[in-house]
Amino acid sequence: MTPEKITELIEQAIPLLTSYVVRIVGVLFVFWIATRIARWLERLVVRRLKERDFDPALTGFVGSLVKWLVIIGAALSCLSVFGVETTSFAAVLGAAGLAVGLAFQGTLGNFAAGVMLIVFRPFKVGDVVSAAGQTGKIVDIGLFTTTFDTPDNRRITVPNTEVAGKTIENLTHHDERRVDIDVGVDYGADIDETREVLERALKKVEDRIEAGSHQIFLAGLGASSVDWKVRVWAKTPDYWAVWEQTVRAIKLELDQAKIGIPYPNMEVHLHQDQAA
Repeated sequence: MTPEKITELIEQAIPLLTSYVVRIVGVLFVFWIATRIARWLERLVVRRLKERDFDPALTGFVGSLVKWLVIIGAALSCLSVFGVETTSFAAVLGAAGLAVGLAFQGTLGNFAAGVMLIVFRPFKVGDVVSAAGQTGKIVDIGLFTTTFDTPDNRRITVPNTEVAGKTIENLTHHDERRVDIDVGVDYGADIDETREVLERALKKVEDRIEAGSHQIFLAGLGASSVDWKVRVWAKTPDYWAVWEQTVRAIKLELDQAKIGIPYPNMEVHLHQDQAA
């Protein structure tokens, strides 16, 4: 190869090399900026989620997810600078994502349900909840499962799809709860006297909420008793204590007033045909 040919090749290569060097430097700079932005967004997302008392495990996951989405997006943009066709690459990623989604649809369903539980917050750790056929205190809201501690100290782990896909009853969401007591008395008892006896009983329930919050009303005429409804309000932590105090007070006052509490009974009449 002659010196003239070499010189010609060098002169042709210099612009091309210069162009690629500029592109490489520009891409590296853009990618460096993207990583800085990604880390800043990760810290911002984590800080905001912590301020909202989000689940710690999900907080870290969401922050990491945001960071890598930004980095991957920047990487794809950088590849397009060098003429790499990113549409086919995105199609491959989409197909791979579909295959993984089909293979792990149960797991992904639990993950999506876990995100919904964190975002919409029907309950939080420490609440007493009835959901998915279980009742207990929430110990952990994980990415894929929710953990309960039952009143008899059993730990139960339930998939998030079971929790989020059915009715959720949060028993401790409000500061106050109403205690409903059914009372049945003899048909021979005077109605006005019975109401006065129940009023006296409620005055002896120490832990109930005062200020006229109770209700006593005639509920119906049962098969063997006159039925009453007694309702008092209690602080949520005192719910069962107020329940017991109310039942005890009602029983003692009814006994003192000699008003009976009947039990279900049935009268059977036998008719025999007498021979003529």
